[in-house]
Amino acid sequence: MSKVKKIVDMTGRFVRLSGQHAAGHLPFLKKIGHVLRLLSPTRYIGILDWYIIRKFIGTYIYAILLIISIAIVFDFNENLSKFTQYHAPWRAIVFDYYANFIPYYSNLFSPLFVFIAVIFFTSKLAGNSEIIAMLAAGVSIKRLMRPYMISCVLIAGLTFYLNSFVIPHGTVIRQNFESLYRNSKKNTSAENVQLYVSKNTTAYIQHYDNQYKRGYGFSLVKIKDKKIVSHMTAMEIQYDTVADTKFHWRLSNWKTRTLKGLKEHIQSGASKDTVLLMEPTDLVYSKGQQETFTSPELLDYISKQTSRGSGNVVQYEVEFHKRIAMSFSSFILTIIGLSLSSRKRKGGMGLYLGIGLALSFSYIMLQTVSSTFAIQSDTPPLLAAWIPNIIFAVIAYFCYRHAPS
Repeated sequence: MSKVKKIVDMTGRFVRLSGQHAAGHLPFLKKIGHVLRLLSPTRYIGILDWYIIRKFIGTYIYAILLIISIAIVFDFNENLSKFTQYHAPWRAIVFDYYANFIPYYSNLFSPLFVFIAVIFFTSKLAGNSEIIAMLAAGVSIKRLMRPYMISCVLIAGLTFYLNSFVIPHGTVIRQNFESLYRNSKKNTSAENVQLYVSKNTTAYIQHYDNQYKRGYGFSLVKIKDKKIVSHMTAMEIQYDTVADTKFHWRLSNWKTRTLKGLKEHIQSGASKDTVLLMEPTDLVYSKGQQETFTSPELLDYISKQTSRGSGNVVQYEVEFHKRIAMSFSSFILTIIGLSLSSRKRKGGMGLYLGIGLALSFSYIMLQTVSSTFAIQSDTPPLLAAWIPNIIFAVIAYFCYRHAPS
């Protein structure tokens, strides 16, 4: 019995100590609970929000499936003769071409799909007097916009991820398919290429064949204090594609002249391995090449070319900033679409869909025009990429001001 009594006493003491310990930490636990309640999604997303988010995302996906399906039918009908002529296998048509065709054009026309989705289902809500009921229940247009903005966060994040990491790899596969089975000529050579490989060092290649990664008529000039200190020439230069690291080249029939004052030292040989800070991608430029780089690769390329003193990086800078700006377009176009279609008017949604299509195509066209301005003129790439967003943000502000309260 004594052992049982000791166990009971120890248990009671443990319970009392545990209670005292918990009471001492009670304010801290209350703070943690308050923070968790603030961070809980259910605090900010109610039944009405989930209803609108489902409508928004569902209509957005439906618009993509509908329009892209029609685009695939027209594209396949147009290219069927070329596919047959060049004996394109069905596996390559499906997985190399159309599997990358769909995300590329879905993302390219994402502003159009967002605008159509907002106009379509919001006009339907207004036509069924659901918007009127929400406003009559005390829901302001600002509060009504919350589920729209949450949906835009999801769409913008997906758009940026696809633009920055997924679509560039798919674009390479699609372009290779087009060069093989659609007779789409791809630039595989370059003439009279000159570039900076490092500070005060210039490389020149008379002819370069990217298919074999081989150049002819190579020279390398090093300048110090505005004087030539070294001049290397080679009949042929070959890029080492199996090396463990980058920038490995092999020179054939090379000769080096080193100048020290009035003295000249000449070296020559049949073959020589060397490291030059240039790659095949630096020598051959093809149209739309910037679209084949992921965002980290774009930054690396821009940094590398800028450090060399090359000014041919404007299109790459525009592409990098455009990917970020395009992600924010969904917020701006959603505000415009909600403000235009939240009123119940006679005539249905036909007028709003027409306005939505016009504004969406205007946005996409303005993107192309502003990019051309940056490449052909001295417009800063950052400003050129954001010009469509700035203009349409002003339109969104005035539409929001005139939205029903």
